[in-house]
Amino acid sequence: MSIHGKDIKIFTANSNPALARKIADELGLPMGESEVAQYSDGEISVSIKESVRGSGVFIVQSTSDPVNDNLMELLIMIDAFKRASAREITAVIPYYGYARQDRKARARDPISARLVADLIKTAGADRVMTMDLHSPQIQGFFDIPVDNLPGTYLLASYYKEEMQNRENLICVSPDVGSVARARKMSKKIDTGLAIVDKRRQKANSSEVMNIIGDVNGKDVIIVDDMVDTAGTLCNAARALVEIGGAKTIYACATHGVLSGPAIERIRNSPIKELVLLNTIDIPKEKQIPQIKILDTSEWFAESIRRVYNDKPITPMFNE
Repeated sequence: MSIHGKDIKIFTANSNPALARKIADELGLPMGESEVAQYSDGEISVSIKESVRGSGVFIVQSTSDPVNDNLMELLIMIDAFKRASAREITAVIPYYGYARQDRKARARDPISARLVADLIKTAGADRVMTMDLHSPQIQGFFDIPVDNLPGTYLLASYYKEEMQNRENLICVSPDVGSVARARKMSKKIDTGLAIVDKRRQKANSSEVMNIIGDVNGKDVIIVDDMVDTAGTLCNAARALVEIGGAKTIYACATHGVLSGPAIERIRNSPIKELVLLNTIDIPKEKQIPQIKILDTSEWFAESIRRVYNDKPITPMFNE
């Protein structure tokens, strides 16, 4: 594939090679030849096996668990390509780790999301492409272009097809922080909106769940950007059934972090189906029957195509 007379090369490290291969296949490109390993003391070793001089290089690497290893692999690969005279380097980061540390919640807190942005830029990246940043404002931490692709559109397309005949469908935000995301989903699939509000009445008292909106007897889709330990998601699901009287619980999120007790919580929850995108490589042992994984490779490939043909990405969201 040639753009502006220069070729494009897709490389990957160790976090999500399956997604990188699918993106390369969508673009009709072979995977770039590289080797990313560790020395016995844990240092990252990167070896690029082909020339990238004058090429547009895309490094597909989610900074998911193990977060620090995957981040260092990305930074060292960027540096290697910069020193090898790549024309332009794009860090394709389907899942951007440290995104939740985007502000000072308490005195003397770090803003780690900004630090990671600085590291990526300093390493030599010319552009970043990611999906569903935890806070869209993180784009402002970079002084290079950032394409933040909305995973909500892929999830909405799935539900439009799977639940087009459901008349009692409603989208639900599992907490106040995800209201904007759930509202976007509800507009896309033309449903109502409800919110799970949790709060402590006073110090040392248990949380009280309130359902803002009518979910009684309805099929509910809980919408979030990520599922980490699944505590918020599963508590919201139980509240929707026990307090709100919801009929069936579905859930979706862009990123399946699935750490700690997440799988056990989901397995024991009233959630009938949890739809995730493959921004993070979910191991087989965590792919329980309740979890369905959708592919994002076509979405990323088309974004790459548009950017390097000098075409806008935004029209994709309406097609």
